[in-house]
Amino acid sequence: MGTLKDRLNDDLRAAMKGRAELTTSTLRMALAAVRNAEVSGAEARVLSDDEVLSVLTREAKKRREAAAAFAEAGRADQAAKEIAEGEILDQYLPRQLGDAEIADLVAEALRAGGFSGKAQMGPAMKAAQAAVAGRAEGGRVAAEVRRQLG
Repeated sequence: MGTLKDRLNDDLRAAMKGRAELTTSTLRMALAAVRNAEVSGAEARVLSDDEVLSVLTREAKKRREAAAAFAEAGRADQAAKEIAEGEILDQYLPRQLGDAEIADLVAEALRAGGFSGKAQMGPAMKAAQAAVAGRAEGGRVAAEVRRQLG
């Protein structure tokens, strides 16, 4: 099987043929974000699947934040569009962990690293993020690390 970027391009072509407008626009936006990441920095390069996943995670998070802002502003139609775009992007991301799963992984990472106390938040967070491996938003992981170190 090809790379994640290949899968995005293939799915974009299929969405265009099927005239699925929301999927087409969402995948175009995602691929543009990937291309921007590829050309940012000193020299252009092809992103690894993990780097593409990181870009897609950021884009999905933007959609969730935008949906919340639109909902708060009473713009339900725009919020629904952002949620739908986020759901399309979520199909390419690993399954997100539940709170109990995050708590277990963080506890294991803290135990393995011997972390205790708020002073070790930085190294503890790094270990916890490695354990979670992109399957949960950083804010949720940080909150759990803070809770367990506190």
